[in-house]
Amino acid sequence: MSTNYVHLPAHTQLNAMQQGVISSRGLLDLHLEQIQASTLNAVVTLDIEAAQRAADASDVRRARGAAVGALDGLPLTIKDSFETAGLRTTCGAEDLHHHIPERDADAVARLRHAGAVIMGKTNVPAYCQDLHTDNAIFGATRNPHDHTLTPGGSSGGAAAAVAAALTPLELGSDLAGSLRLPAHYCGVYALRPTQGLVPARG
Repeated sequence: MSTNYVHLPAHTQLNAMQQGVISSRGLLDLHLEQIQASTLNAVVTLDIEAAQRAADASDVRRARGAAVGALDGLPLTIKDSFETAGLRTTCGAEDLHHHIPERDADAVARLRHAGAVIMGKTNVPAYCQDLHTDNAIFGATRNPHDHTLTPGGSSGGAAAAVAAALTPLELGSDLAGSLRLPAHYCGVYALRPTQGLVPARG
């Protein structure tokens, strides 16, 4: 029986790459298949070519014994409120429909520095200002356990994506429950670190 890698926790996926059982590119391809087959509308923007290049670079580094960080080669998604260089960032707002940042948010840059392979962006309510995830650009995200229910907000796309094994890990944000409520609604874990510990620029 073959291992269904997308359903394994992030640390197990990383261990599989470290042991040479699967490549970063192979893991990325499995996640992209999972995303493209999903009907949740959780991942709303993909960056396939850039992710493939990052995964291939990670595989080269690992073959040389030169992995760059704790997340090297791990495919993951980013909440659409964080700026991603060269990849549309809308924050769910029509005013930002065509916004393509020139620079990563500091938290995103840290993930890339640790070797993360960024596949795409997850859905949010407009300007992250609601407790369910729906906006005029991408529409509503559905709860992976019951499509008639909300995944919460504002990190609803993030929590739904993790719960549905579309991504093993996600970067979200929380001021008034935006991580904690979606995690509860979708049955996953979220960590809201002490304010100021993770840079908020971008």
